[in-house]
Amino acid sequence: MKHVLPTLDYAYGDLAPYIDARTMEIHYTKHHQAYVDNLNKAITGMQELHDASLEDIMHKVGTLPAAIRNNGGGHYNHSLFWKILSPAKQEIPAKLSEALVSTFGSIDAFKSQFAAAAMGRFGSGWAWLIVDQQQKLTITSSPNQDNPVMDIAEVKGIPILGLDVWEHAYYLNYQNKRADYVNAFWDIVNWDTVSTFYESAIS
Repeated sequence: MKHVLPTLDYAYGDLAPYIDARTMEIHYTKHHQAYVDNLNKAITGMQELHDASLEDIMHKVGTLPAAIRNNGGGHYNHSLFWKILSPAKQEIPAKLSEALVSTFGSIDAFKSQFAAAAMGRFGSGWAWLIVDQQQKLTITSSPNQDNPVMDIAEVKGIPILGLDVWEHAYYLNYQNKRADYVNAFWDIVNWDTVSTFYESAIS
């Protein structure tokens, strides 16, 4: 299976001012493309991985070379990230909203805990909202390009929302102000897609 860069559902500038066009273009065409290219190189000659899905690779990265873990994770994480962004501000669908309130106490409490995970991740990494192995909504974070799908993850589950907190994701617009970037994120979440991921994860 040759891995390819996914198609975006919006133009580079459509997420502005929350994510500027130049950051989006560099992030997508340079960073994500590099993960795809390097993943394809890393699996060359590994016949058992040629027909494996990206998810299947994530499930066994602990037994694979670091280049596959790093670049496969980068490809998986960014592919999800682009899907959960939207140029139009959205309301959270009722079923997901109810689940968030039931789990975290309120939507504001959920956002606060998620922001804490994003801010508390030292250096590069991701913050996640997942459906864990007990089918409960859980907030977690991971270093570098790791994710909760990986067999080596400390907290395992199905990601339904993720935020990239590598500096390249926000530095042109926000410089060192990660908190401003995290706060702006809520204005561009595609809650319809997040809700669809949630419904699929609990079904």
